[in-house]
Amino acid sequence: MVAYKTLKALANTDLAVFAQDVGLRYQWVFNGGNSWLQSDVTGKSDLDVLGGAAGERASAVKQEVLDRQVPARFELAVPSQRGLRWFDVRVDVDRDDDGVVVGIIGTSMEITEQKRREETLKTLLRELSHRSKNLLAIIQSLASQTARHAVTVPEFLVRFRGRIQSLASSQDIVTDADWRGADLASLIAMQVERYAPDGMQQIMFTGPDVYLTPTASLHVGLALHELAVNAASYGSLSVPGGRVAIRTALVESEGGDIRLSLSWVETNGPRVKADRDARFGTSTLERIVPNSVGGEARLEYLPEGIRYTLLVPDSQFELIDEKAAS
Repeated sequence: MVAYKTLKALANTDLAVFAQDVGLRYQWVFNGGNSWLQSDVTGKSDLDVLGGAAGERASAVKQEVLDRQVPARFELAVPSQRGLRWFDVRVDVDRDDDGVVVGIIGTSMEITEQKRREETLKTLLRELSHRSKNLLAIIQSLASQTARHAVTVPEFLVRFRGRIQSLASSQDIVTDADWRGADLASLIAMQVERYAPDGMQQIMFTGPDVYLTPTASLHVGLALHELAVNAASYGSLSVPGGRVAIRTALVESEGGDIRLSLSWVETNGPRVKADRDARFGTSTLERIVPNSVGGEARLEYLPEGIRYTLLVPDSQFELIDEKAAS
């Protein structure tokens, strides 16, 4: 009765039970179900049933169990039309009433979904490690650039903290989007609005909105931060009535590739001096940001206000609204 109930309970699981003789030919299989043991395998070996590398591996492990008379556990990859299917196989020697080894007995449980989750987790961890290293490299570059132009330690701390906060804000958007990236409109609101006395009333964003890759999100966010801080300190966001126009457009390069043109134009602000302030993040805007996204940048000191243009290759963004680009 106990054996009957045990078998009945097993029938409602994905666990298959099997026995093989000393020649490693199957004697019987219970609850083969949809596994590699589903067909009639009686009298067949693993090489007959599985063939190839899977059959050789299963035969080798089971032969070692017979030779050493110790249990073993191994993962078996079985090719199928949907890709590899994975099974957790456990085997031990089978003895008769006199204690003589008459073969092996074992179980097989499919773990394909578990293996897929493990691979997904490994991929995510590798991606996290890669992004963490990139972020540390960005921070190191910012620290060097900030220290190079800071006159005093307090000035360095203020500027460096602002840039780190900019990275953190952009990273929050990227993380909330499951690492897909960040939409440009959110980056503008996050990085620029806080520096405008009248909020987004002083900021005009026109053109197609795009989703930037995580790398582009961090660097474009950093560029917007540098421009906003300068505008709030010396430019159009430092006086009432000052305006910043942020425009995007899709442009075609000479090679036929589509790029995103992102421009920052200041108006109604103080007249811009011809000489540059070395402490302003020109290195970030003209070198670090464009190099990091594989694009190009131009920073102009026009009398009516600063103008900055960044060209981003299509590998770093995707359109959110196709109609907006037409």
